[in-house]
Amino acid sequence: MDRVLLETLEDGVLTLTMNRPDRLNALSREMLQALHDSVTRAAADNAVGVIVLTGAGRGFCAGGDVKAMAERNAATRPSFDERAQDLRRRMETARLLHEIAKPTIAMLRGPVAGAGLSLALACDLRIASDTLRLTTAFAKVALSGDFGGSWFLTRLVGPAKARELYFTAPVLGAAEARELGLVNRVVADGELDSATRSLALSLAQGPRVTLGYIKQNMNLAEDAGLAELMDAEALRHTRCTETEDHREAAAAFVEKRAPVFKGR
Repeated sequence: MDRVLLETLEDGVLTLTMNRPDRLNALSREMLQALHDSVTRAAADNAVGVIVLTGAGRGFCAGGDVKAMAERNAATRPSFDERAQDLRRRMETARLLHEIAKPTIAMLRGPVAGAGLSLALACDLRIASDTLRLTTAFAKVALSGDFGGSWFLTRLVGPAKARELYFTAPVLGAAEARELGLVNRVVADGELDSATRSLALSLAQGPRVTLGYIKQNMNLAEDAGLAELMDAEALRHTRCTETEDHREAAAAFVEKRAPVFKGR
């Protein structure tokens, strides 16, 4: 049986490829468990500097497996509370992508919908092909949304636009998504892999401790007051001054050369 999640680690870049191309990488329970396990391992793996999340074939992820949902609805199901708790456990993958102290990049092409969009929004950066077709989708199948999508979307585009995108579920092309700030960069489809890898490598070869602290600061800034954030910034900034990478960067600045970071 083909694996539903492919993992490759090269030069500090861990690429996780959702691998159900015949179903536009719709999220199965097996795939979500594999994603959760992979991201959890990556958090503790010093060999991993950056995570790239993508999908096999012509699309990133069409969201939840609606066909499987319909089949489950026809069968005997667990209780309401059991189903809600089970969904909440599976949603942890989005939180991990957002909170892990390493940069995460979503590489997007073709359909990006529903929970697939939520996972993409959970990542720090999104690089898109000009084939992108992005939609919240949930309202179209009479669902309210999961995997933190409403939280991520509200912070990216503001509450009014986020509500519009959830209520009406329009399909956005790459240019519209870029204009709204839903993706950081749009490239030709044939250049997507190389553009994403170039960005991922530049981060993986950077000062990893510092990048982790930057991400933690940015996450805290989403909800904390200014004083709390500045307290955290002071601690993390001071810790960065004690890293080998900072000493290397300072020496390189004086010597007028490019720094060589070691991630410590």
